[in-house]
Amino acid sequence: MAIARRFKISHHEVFPHGAFIVSPVTAVLDFDQSTRDAKVQQVDKETGELIWSVDVLDADPEAPKKSKTVSIKFLAKVQPVPPANDSTSPFTPVEFSGLTALAYIDDNGNRPRIAWSFRADSMHAPGKAAPKATASGEGRAA
Repeated sequence: MAIARRFKISHHEVFPHGAFIVSPVTAVLDFDQSTRDAKVQQVDKETGELIWSVDVLDADPEAPKKSKTVSIKFLAKVQPVPPANDSTSPFTPVEFSGLTALAYIDDNGNRPRIAWSFRADSMHAPGKAAPKATASGEGRAA
């Protein structure tokens, strides 16, 4: 079958009602490598890039409770910077470029369910252009 495990999907297909940042961008920890005293950031096995994460609120009023908040991950040498919050809301509106999705089985709970893992190349304010990537990968979140 020619379908890749992780596939490209547009921001508007995932978040047709919009998305809002509800956490800071944080390093994803490697729990196998980390100790109580020394935290180690997770590294992508294919690219060697550091993995970062931000939590996003899906503005879809019909989204199920377990799907209301989603983590979006980035692969980048430096911590990605979210867009400035120019709204009156305490939550920052955001759009993602280069979004990909990976389905997996979440068996935490009473019944297994299909869940989604998302990655993005970059994030920007809605209606603004996505930032340009540099050859070294700096200035973007891949």
